[in-house]
Amino acid sequence: MSQHREQWGTRAGFLLAAIGSAVGLGNIWRFPYVAYDSGGGAFLVPYLVALLTAGIPLLILEYTLGHRFRGSPPAAFRRLSRPAEAIGWWQVGICFVIAVYYAVVIAWAVRFAGFSIGQQWGDDPEAFLFGDFLGVADAPGAVSSYVPGVALPLIAIWAVVLIVLAMGVRRGIEWANKIFIPLLVVLFGVLVARALFLDGAEVGLNALFSPDWSAILDGSVWVAAYGQIFFSLSVGFGIMITYASYLRRRSDLTGSALVAGFANSSFELLAGIGVFATLGFMATASGVPVSEIVTDGIGLAFVAFPQIISTMPFGATLFGVLFFTSLVIAGLSSLISIVQVVVASVRDRTGLGRVPAVLLVGGATALASIALFPTDGGLYLLDTVDHFINGYGVALAGLVAVITVAWLVRALPTLRTHADATSAVRLGWWWVLSLGVITPLVLGWMMWDSLRAEFTQNYEGYPTWFLGYAGWGMALGVIVIAVALSLIPWRSATVVGSASYAETTPERSR
Repeated sequence: MSQHREQWGTRAGFLLAAIGSAVGLGNIWRFPYVAYDSGGGAFLVPYLVALLTAGIPLLILEYTLGHRFRGSPPAAFRRLSRPAEAIGWWQVGICFVIAVYYAVVIAWAVRFAGFSIGQQWGDDPEAFLFGDFLGVADAPGAVSSYVPGVALPLIAIWAVVLIVLAMGVRRGIEWANKIFIPLLVVLFGVLVARALFLDGAEVGLNALFSPDWSAILDGSVWVAAYGQIFFSLSVGFGIMITYASYLRRRSDLTGSALVAGFANSSFELLAGIGVFATLGFMATASGVPVSEIVTDGIGLAFVAFPQIISTMPFGATLFGVLFFTSLVIAGLSSLISIVQVVVASVRDRTGLGRVPAVLLVGGATALASIALFPTDGGLYLLDTVDHFINGYGVALAGLVAVITVAWLVRALPTLRTHADATSAVRLGWWWVLSLGVITPLVLGWMMWDSLRAEFTQNYEGYPTWFLGYAGWGMALGVIVIAVALSLIPWRSATVVGSASYAETTPERSR
């Protein structure tokens, strides 16, 4: 099976796909707020340290696992160590859950790109979002109506994703990202250029970049920096393992990780400039400090930005269309990579062809998405699932994976040799130290800090029963299913395929 595995057409195609996966909604609506709230310009110091000691080392690790063992996360971890297979299925489950709700936010962005024409959200974008558009129920768990205005663009989003995946790695994913990423850079570049010429743009930029050097002594700022790097690079849930499994044998793994890591961070910085230049305009127009209007997540994208767009003296429609189209493209490139993990894992496990696997797996994911989230209770469910799958899915799975590879299997020296055999930049002691010590300690502290806050009070004040099934139940359910799937024997052909590849890895064939 591994001998006939698909391959990227070019290294540039792989890099654009990897960058497309990393550059998502969080780059645009999370990084600017985290930077502002964590010392402004001073935040760039721990952010860069986190990139070099956790982000890029983790990217190299996942690239090397996928490239050496030529498989999706379950196959790669199984070939690393039989008991580790459950980690791979855990990451697959995380991808499935994220895909189900992530597509919904992209569908919102599609509608808001249309709403930008004539600023159809009116004078109160918040009431429009939660009332007229989403029709949010009064309390979590109450579902009484379906929202066609969300369902229709959601169906279209899933149609695009499934078509791209059905076309394959080279003619589908690579081709799509060769269009998406340059287009995203152009659109967002035009948006940033427009934002910089708004009255008050300098006020926002000063708020973002004025350094508070005392923040560097605050441990929570360092945790925020590592958290941002970890969540923005698409590490911890198997995407980069899967993408790297399609690389040619003589691929520059370390160099590719450096390019993807710095490209992702560059886009985050660009997003920060665009967002805060725009917030500065809003603050100046309203006569209030930036601190009173700055926010992140859904509130920034679908409430604050519509308010800002409505107050622009000219070019409001163009600005709105550019912003929300950028969200759509960034989201699509990430969603494609997330669903590909699930598709590849099922193909490796069952031997299904690409089209049947896409129809089966992608279709099931799309149906779950369309059934659960375009309802009046969908926003509560989305918020809760996102909080728990990121806090106790992605981060915890990443922690367990690093500990397993570095401490239990002690595979870092072997993986370093594999990466060095084909890479221009050779890995040194910093890579082993980062993955063996720094990353586990930081992720461990993040988990402890999150759990401590979780048990202090209910997330967003939601009812305990609702958090029980939509939060804790979902996070634990993914783990249970992953362990169960790992106990099912693989077909012998799959195991033979992994052995034949291991005998021809670059460092052994030289």
